[in-house]
Amino acid sequence: MAKNYYDITLALAGICQAAHLVQQLAHQGHCPAEPLKTSLQSVVDLNPASTLAIYGNNEANLRFGLESLLAVLNSSSRQGAGAELTRYTLSLMVLERKLSANKTALNDLSQRIGQLDRQLAHYDLDSETLLSAMAAIYVDVISPLGPRIQVTGSPAVLQNTQIQSKVRATLLAGIRSAVLWHQAGGGRLQLMFSRNRLASEAKQMLSRMTESSL
Repeated sequence: MAKNYYDITLALAGICQAAHLVQQLAHQGHCPAEPLKTSLQSVVDLNPASTLAIYGNNEANLRFGLESLLAVLNSSSRQGAGAELTRYTLSLMVLERKLSANKTALNDLSQRIGQLDRQLAHYDLDSETLLSAMAAIYVDVISPLGPRIQVTGSPAVLQNTQIQSKVRATLLAGIRSAVLWHQAGGGRLQLMFSRNRLASEAKQMLSRMTESSL
């Protein structure tokens, strides 16, 4: 069966978007607001009509992630920002496999995410309340699956509890995209053997955005 590389690339961009947001939060204490909102929104949409629907039915919402994906695909360095971004991306994929193999964790995750709906009626998605709730889901359900993702950055930034919550909520969004990526037919071998195909899909989406903004 032919794989749908469009959906696979979208979901992979979702993982890379979360990974890059985590990287920026950890080093700088802030990140672009719109990509963060798109990533967080993907967590609470449990019954999407399509892969694109998870990301607000708009490829442009994943521009940051598509650019990050190309950086990962083109990265040959074993050190520096590119290597760190790749490490986060691969770590999210490893954790997703552990999650998918654990029925109890999967059930806990969907129950806990379902409970976020009640809070969403009263608070914004990027409010401290929702970010703390998502961070708690990550700590309680995802972290124990191991191995833990080692987030590196500025010690002063990472000591801030609000930043910690944002980072964990964003990692949860990365897990959501990793689940989606697997459902779409994604696998780690593609990162080795289908890099050109994935890069081509990502570039096509980015060029469509450039054309539409002219």
